[in-house]
Amino acid sequence: MGQKIKLLFVIESLTLAGSEKSLIALLTNLDSELYEIDLQLFRYGGELEGFLPNYVNVLPVLPYNDFVSRPFIQNFKSLNFKFIKAKLTYSLGLRKRTRNHSEIAKLYWESVQNTFSIQSKKYDVAIAFAQGVPTFYVMDKVKATKKVTWVNANMQFTKNNIEFQRLYYSKYDYIVAISEGTKDHMINYFPDLKSNFIVISNIIDSKSIFQMARLYKPEFYHNKFNILTVGRLDEGMKGMDITIETCKVLKEHGVNFHWYIIGEGAFKSEMESFIKNNELQNDVSLLGSTDNPYPFFKVADLYVQTSRHEGYGRTIAEARMLNLPIVTTNFDTVGLQIKHKKNGIITAMNPESVADGIIDIMNDKKLYNTIQDNLKKEPKENTETIKRFDAMINNLISNN
Repeated sequence: MGQKIKLLFVIESLTLAGSEKSLIALLTNLDSELYEIDLQLFRYGGELEGFLPNYVNVLPVLPYNDFVSRPFIQNFKSLNFKFIKAKLTYSLGLRKRTRNHSEIAKLYWESVQNTFSIQSKKYDVAIAFAQGVPTFYVMDKVKATKKVTWVNANMQFTKNNIEFQRLYYSKYDYIVAISEGTKDHMINYFPDLKSNFIVISNIIDSKSIFQMARLYKPEFYHNKFNILTVGRLDEGMKGMDITIETCKVLKEHGVNFHWYIIGEGAFKSEMESFIKNNELQNDVSLLGSTDNPYPFFKVADLYVQTSRHEGYGRTIAEARMLNLPIVTTNFDTVGLQIKHKKNGIITAMNPESVADGIIDIMNDKKLYNTIQDNLKKEPKENTETIKRFDAMINNLISNN
């Protein structure tokens, strides 16, 4: 066999989130006889790190990331003024005004990019597996013959940010969107880069999901309708404000339910306050993060997603995989997976509509059973993703 193809993947962390789970599934299904794989993280200790296959080489923590992970007083005593200046510049920039995710990534990179050295190893293909900082890092700090960046979400770019983003995206050999909808969304911002885009869907590793779903059985209420939501606790794209407000509406309607929410995020304290102020403690459980949410999918009665934007909606795909009926808001790419009253319920993007959808599927047993039967008939494998990935790498290498 010839020399292995040297790949580098870069992602911010391996916390329990959609892009991170997609990367784990992709890495697990790549051919270790064909690829030599390195992985660079910006933050370590994520729940999914234990699921990395043993043939993936996790690179050491970058010096600046190690610096900012320590207490500020310890950083100050280090007298590393270059690092201290970068951290203060970024921190002060955050205080000036509210910024969306893409603007925060831009501010971060403009503040700290000079603290990162160019990596010494050269790769055949370097892959930024997320928009934002990984995209900037791979282009500026990694040596590779070819470079690819992934777009996992429908990012919103302000007018002042578009040219900065174009500067980076225009240099990539391929820009991989996880769906046609995400591709079209990005092309609206960058029509001149249309030929650079390809679509490779997120891989859903059905075998590992089925195995993990059987590892334990959560204790749910037997006399209540058990609802599950999994995702980052965020009031923006993930719409967790809609989630908890829907809980209040359900309680006001006298619905006998319990809602389990798995995830962590900046909106958690607001959710806790809302639950307390509206006396929802017996109706909602914030379970925090777990490296294996799949047993919850297996025993819940319903999965609910209240997102405002999704590149694809991986947790919906996981619910489908485990034949769990779904109620979801009508976010931009929902039609890629859900057909209304066929394999789920699609509602308007407000608490009252979500509550109505939940009540409808609770009360209409025929509809519930039809949706579940249709989910059982759906194909569970996604081998096409690996074929497309291999074809992309082969094309890049052959055109070297």
